[in-house]
Amino acid sequence: MPKPLLAILLAALTALPLAAESGELRVEVVASGLDHPWGLAFIGDGRMLVSERPGRLRVITADGKVGTPVDGLPAVEVTGQGGLLDVVADRDFARNRMIYFCYAEPAALGRGNSTALASARLSADARRLEKVTTIFRQTPKISSRLHFGCRIVEADDGKLFLTLGERGSRMADAQKLDNHHGKIVRIGKDGSVPADNPFVNRPGALPEIWSYGHRNSQGATLGPDGRLWMHEHGPQGGDEINRPEPGKNYGWPVITYGENYGGGAIGDGLTGKAGMEQPLHYWVPSIAPSGMTFVRSERYGKAWRGSLLVGSLKFDYLARLEMDGSRVVREEKLLTGLRQRVRDVREGPDGTIYLLTDEGKGQLLKLVAD
Repeated sequence: MPKPLLAILLAALTALPLAAESGELRVEVVASGLDHPWGLAFIGDGRMLVSERPGRLRVITADGKVGTPVDGLPAVEVTGQGGLLDVVADRDFARNRMIYFCYAEPAALGRGNSTALASARLSADARRLEKVTTIFRQTPKISSRLHFGCRIVEADDGKLFLTLGERGSRMADAQKLDNHHGKIVRIGKDGSVPADNPFVNRPGALPEIWSYGHRNSQGATLGPDGRLWMHEHGPQGGDEINRPEPGKNYGWPVITYGENYGGGAIGDGLTGKAGMEQPLHYWVPSIAPSGMTFVRSERYGKAWRGSLLVGSLKFDYLARLEMDGSRVVREEKLLTGLRQRVRDVREGPDGTIYLLTDEGKGQLLKLVAD
């Protein structure tokens, strides 16, 4: 069937030319009318799983057909920045049909919520989730609408990394190891704690913790070096790119290149302190980063290969960061006329770059090289 007139008009409005070393690039609309889409995963045959923050998971075909919500999700608390957030497919999805998703989980009794991570099997007809198991819960649960983090990365060894925000009002918790606020955790696919996690044998420390001193990470990916990379929101300024290493402290809220909303130093106003890691790159003013991926193919020209792509929620663009090892040497702003919040960016199996825009009528977009 032909696309609805609205979709055609949206596609025309979004077909923005982009200057690049590889020639002209266009943005094409794959699907529209998504309700605050958040995460994107590839499940074969050109199909994609897209999460919508209000608590829906949908399959979208290569030609843009949006499926009905997948059945079987657990209870999701939709509040503020929380809801159904990231989703990834197991790298062996073609054989096991396993996916992992994270979400704001309500407390069983009383008020409160926290980020949780679940595994599930997508049914053969892709209409429902089977064997849904919550494999990790952030503790403690508190009453907050902010800073859920919630990006998932599967490492080369099959372990899962999950980014966790410090929930806004509990920023001091990011420096303490007896809670999961402001941390990155590393677990097995069954929720087990790897024996080589850095705090397994430290009294008073939660064994799932990989690194700490983070604020709120909404982007994470494996780098060409096979290591975890992530970015995290600063307050007013000070968004950071980090490459978290086991057991290391990334400083929040003791050190930051940002300041309080409305102005004024955070804590003692420090940007560095012994025992705390410096970011690889930071933004002042904040761009409110979300989603990130490395470009591994040459679909967009040789100059793009190895670039780090980061979406901006605040300024509605896609940043392409040219890298020299772990150092950012140049930033190019793309899609500056998009006028939509870029929530996620992923490289597909064939090297195509896909974006999700976080709007009430959000879109799934792809970059096309002519």
